[in-house]
Amino acid sequence: MQNRFHIRPRYARLATDEGIPLAERNYQRAHLDWRVPANQCALVCIDCWSWHFSEETFSRIDDISRNRIAPLLEACRKTEMTIVHAPANPVASRHPNLVQFRADGEVSSPPWPDSPSWPPQEFRSKTAEFAEFAKPSEPSMVERARHGSTLRDFHESCRPQGNEPVVIDGEDLHRLCAERGILHLFFLGFNTNACVMMRDYGLPAMVRRGYHGILVRDCTTGMEIADTVETLACTHGTIADIEQFLGYTVTSDELIAGIQEIRS
Repeated sequence: MQNRFHIRPRYARLATDEGIPLAERNYQRAHLDWRVPANQCALVCIDCWSWHFSEETFSRIDDISRNRIAPLLEACRKTEMTIVHAPANPVASRHPNLVQFRADGEVSSPPWPDSPSWPPQEFRSKTAEFAEFAKPSEPSMVERARHGSTLRDFHESCRPQGNEPVVIDGEDLHRLCAERGILHLFFLGFNTNACVMMRDYGLPAMVRRGYHGILVRDCTTGMEIADTVETLACTHGTIADIEQFLGYTVTSDELIAGIQEIRS
């Protein structure tokens, strides 16, 4: 018999009940009611790093990692749920738990070998005749790149334990899920509006592959700018995007409470 746990995934209804105008002012959040087999679930920890170039962002990352993610990891490690660490390179390739299902150089995702070579490389790199379209150089980028390539590591609260797999890209995450029969992916990590949304192992990419994408919404934070940092508008907007168009969200407390039902 499968060990199932109860969750109520939240989403945004882009619909209304009969007689209520189809208008943004009437689109409310709603909840589903699921009992999910733990062995069909994975907790995907995206880019839970020990450093961030932006001081406010790292302050939120550090707090969330220690006080939200760490307790959730502890609870999930007592279940059949798979915990997957996706920290990008070079962090991933340095860890002994790295899992890879492909030979070096094997092409298993776009661009395909016979795909047109377009746009031109100079346009992609914003060089030669396209140099005028490049963003201006920022001196702080040099230190950021140095840290990313030599010093970045897992946040101390989010290090892999035991044989928890570490993946480099979405294809290896996909093959790991296929091997283990995983269908439901709970995402956490940083940043909500960057890596969670843009990595090929992030929530949108894995939803496009057919998985359930469920964001643990209090275990993430976005990168803000001067006129959004007080309200965390970038973070909240990305969560709303996920709930409208991509998948669902839960809180860590809800997930822990559901997991504890298995052991009670």
